[in-house]
Amino acid sequence: METILIVDDEKNYPLIISALLEEEGFETLTANSGEEALKILKSHEVDLVLTDMKMPSMDGITLLEKIKENNFNIPVLMMTAYGTVEKAVEAMKKGAYNYILKPFDNESLIAYVNKALEMQRIINQNLRLLSDAKSKYSFDNIIGRSKVMQNLFNIIRKVAPTNASVLIEGESGTGKELVAKALHFNSSRANQSFIPVNCSALSENLLESELFGHEKGSFTGAVTQKKGKFEIADNGTIFFDELAEISLNTQVKLLRIIQEKTLERVGGVKPINIDVRIIAATNKKLTDEMEAGRFREDLFYRLNVVRLTLPPLRERKDDLSLLINYFIKKYKEINNKGENVIGLDGETERIFYHYGWPGNIRELENTIEHALIFSAGSLITKADLPNSFKEISGKALRIDDIPSNQGLAQTLETVEKKMIIRALNLSGNVQSRAAKMLKIGKSGLNQKIKKYGLDKSSKS
Repeated sequence: METILIVDDEKNYPLIISALLEEEGFETLTANSGEEALKILKSHEVDLVLTDMKMPSMDGITLLEKIKENNFNIPVLMMTAYGTVEKAVEAMKKGAYNYILKPFDNESLIAYVNKALEMQRIINQNLRLLSDAKSKYSFDNIIGRSKVMQNLFNIIRKVAPTNASVLIEGESGTGKELVAKALHFNSSRANQSFIPVNCSALSENLLESELFGHEKGSFTGAVTQKKGKFEIADNGTIFFDELAEISLNTQVKLLRIIQEKTLERVGGVKPINIDVRIIAATNKKLTDEMEAGRFREDLFYRLNVVRLTLPPLRERKDDLSLLINYFIKKYKEINNKGENVIGLDGETERIFYHYGWPGNIRELENTIEHALIFSAGSLITKADLPNSFKEISGKALRIDDIPSNQGLAQTLETVEKKMIIRALNLSGNVQSRAAKMLKIGKSGLNQKIKKYGLDKSSKS
């Protein structure tokens, strides 16, 4: 719901316009002077200022100048009589959106207001797009050629254009927010806001204020009115990261908003209509959280319309070389370091393929960035890696690293697949060499490559 500040020195005039605009679904604030208007702007979030041109003490042009001086990114629509049209034109030269002549009919005013707000939405969206220009959230930015990733891409392509809620599961560092942004920016809501919420970083009280907003004075420290994330994301997408961390009390309120598509700010009594697509992510299994009584079953089924499971890096090692090359290229450009680096030396490559990557893609990215900073040659060596990584990667794989619910047959297949992938990588993707390393026949290796859906482009 957008908020309009109406400024006029005639006592009843702002109240009349306010009643009209509220019937159209807007929230309104009123002021009888420029000074009062500036005070309101410092304590409230306002989307449009509708001000009279001629007022004592501070006229409309002076108010406009003060708004610009204070860097309020708000469009200003002037109301003026025939005798002050020249002043209105002057105001437009100084940054006013437009002017409307008094007396005006209701339809004209509403049309002017809607056009001003639409223009501001476009400006805000262009600013957001500009800030995201270096990081386009297309499917091309989600790196992976493995079978599991290709299946994931197919699901994203089908789900993105819809308004369906999506639940993304995966360990920390697997790229859940990147997938959420790909869903948003490939949907019909792409021109609206994508608002992320880190549920684990906020206490229950702060989270409610962040989500639903609050009214001035609703609690200690609420010195101004504030719109919540849901209002800001109206017509766009809200992304809940680490959803399992929200309290049961907040889960009840979230469920009500999803069902009724309305909310009330903390300390408020007026319902606010919202249209928001919800994408949620968690590094915990919500089915386990439900069994433990920590997550509501009804909320789970509201959010679990489509579920995406992102595999950990240790289960998609066939994407490792692709990711390494991507991050080398990325950080050579960002940091202007390691411009001669073209890849990893043999020892470092073996370390990378043997390592379990508990921090997943995020850990790999940080490791590559660090290595590029310290690399002096054309290949990244073990000496270029972070000390902490070298210590951890040298440890042997523990039985605890294998999921407890994974059967023996599946575990053996996992080990076999990983050994084949490692042998192919170490042999330069030459099957005869890889088969010799694995002490099996070439035809047997070829059958296993087909069984596990591995890259068939390997050399003979």
